[in-house]
Amino acid sequence: MSPREAAARQDQAAIIRADFRRHAEPAETVGPRPQPPAASSGPAAIAPPAFAPKSPMMIAAYMLAGTLIALTQGLGMSFISTNLQQIAGPMDLTQTEATWLMAAYLFPNASLTLLLFKVRAQYGLRSFAEVAIVVYVLVCLAHFGSDSYESALALRFFAGVAAAPMTSLGFLYILEPVSPAKKMSIGLCAALTALALPSPVTGIISPYLLDIGDYHALYLVELGLAMVSLGLVYLLPLASPPRAKVISSLDVVSYIFLAIALGCFAVVLTVGRLYWWTAVDWLAWMIITGIAASAIFAAIELNRKNHLVDIRWLTSREILHFAGALMVSRLLFSEQTSGAVNFLRNAGMLNEQMAGLYWVILAGAVVSGISCAMIMKPARASAIHAVSLLLVAAGSYMDSQSTILTRPEQMYLSQFLVSFASGLFLPPALMIGLGAAMKRGPSYILSFIVVFLATQKIGGYLGSAFYGTFVQWREQFHSFRLVSELASTDPLVAARLKQLGGAYGRVLTDPNQQVLQGAALFTRQVQQQAYALAYDDAFLLTAWASLAALALLLLHVAWRNRHRLSSIRAAMPAAA
Repeated sequence: MSPREAAARQDQAAIIRADFRRHAEPAETVGPRPQPPAASSGPAAIAPPAFAPKSPMMIAAYMLAGTLIALTQGLGMSFISTNLQQIAGPMDLTQTEATWLMAAYLFPNASLTLLLFKVRAQYGLRSFAEVAIVVYVLVCLAHFGSDSYESALALRFFAGVAAAPMTSLGFLYILEPVSPAKKMSIGLCAALTALALPSPVTGIISPYLLDIGDYHALYLVELGLAMVSLGLVYLLPLASPPRAKVISSLDVVSYIFLAIALGCFAVVLTVGRLYWWTAVDWLAWMIITGIAASAIFAAIELNRKNHLVDIRWLTSREILHFAGALMVSRLLFSEQTSGAVNFLRNAGMLNEQMAGLYWVILAGAVVSGISCAMIMKPARASAIHAVSLLLVAAGSYMDSQSTILTRPEQMYLSQFLVSFASGLFLPPALMIGLGAAMKRGPSYILSFIVVFLATQKIGGYLGSAFYGTFVQWREQFHSFRLVSELASTDPLVAARLKQLGGAYGRVLTDPNQQVLQGAALFTRQVQQQAYALAYDDAFLLTAWASLAALALLLLHVAWRNRHRLSSIRAAMPAAA
């Protein structure tokens, strides 16, 4: 290793250690804080800023600022995904074209947090926060000058870039006033709860905003929240560890290939179902590009001394198990965003009619965050995960009984259970994974962030793509089955066709046209029934998958405690 690489590695370890100790180390109960060895005078001797307790008013202010920043960045994406039809119409776009607005946002956003972690360490947390929020405000302002589809795509790309630091910024603001002993319980649960708020809040407020000023009102609210967040960032400074040079030129090269890989996968998973996976060649080329970029990234990292990401650690059994658990949970919790909500939209429900359901989802997220903060401990993680999986199975099974006549009110209980389970699962998993990374050393924090980002972001896109593809496949199956059982000679079918055709009697005088329109309406009703059955299949699959995950969790816990069980079994005859 060259002297420059060695110095960079020391600087990186020092700054990451200082930052994460401030957020994770427990408070001392008795005696003074141990001092670092006197012999260490270089960058590795940097001490984290001492925690300064804040007044209740300041604690509330920092918590509010963090929640508002998290809400601001989340609304930028949720406004598009929740109101895709309402945005496509005024912009004269098809649904497929409007979906590219989401894909353009996700391409840079999927990976940028990794590089920003080092940027924050090298240039300072204060500068990082100020620049991040100013850039976000400027991008929000630029949306009002967009007058074409191409400019809208470009702005959504830069919005994805600008929103990337906002997630970690909101996270840090919520953790800032919490004492070190409670950062990994109350602080972590509060931060993850804040990150879960944008989706239901978007569903609640979007109908009113669209009534006021069409889709421009969405951008106006996003801009207003960004400017309020800008003021809060300047009024409420974050305690920042000393700066150190931790970015090398090879880090940038390595990150470019990681960004291309994750970005390609995000785009394919977002639009692949709309074009269909095997229908167009460019989808395959994007997947090939993502795989090739991943291979180059891995080759660079495996041959470096000062890793950006430790590939060998990521492929260890412990981390593969952790990543697999997070990925499975992310797929299961897509039952809400990609399952229940889309089912109701397919049944003809608009955001106004689903406002009550969004309130229930919001309540489930808040209640689960509070409950998890009260009970969360490392020893209870498996029990909490077991309860979470059981609740998802119960909620999904209840949804699998839905029909074309199901309305949001009939899904309040099931979606509350799923929302509660989602908020209950992630904090213990993140606490365990972060603790495992910190035990190995500060340089492993970046590797852990890659695992977490990949499972949450790519897992979310994968869950949406999986649900959409499965539902489309099952819809074709049920449509074929239903149509094969319907014959025009059947008296019930003939009566239904006559009834539907008669509904056009006041506007169509030609009997043949009435028959044609009645047949078209009957076909749409059959397709709607097929979609309802397809979503029921998806919900039932989620329920069974949750139970399978629960069984694997119980087997893992039993295997992990096999020596304890053996000792108890051996002690029982002796006691008798």
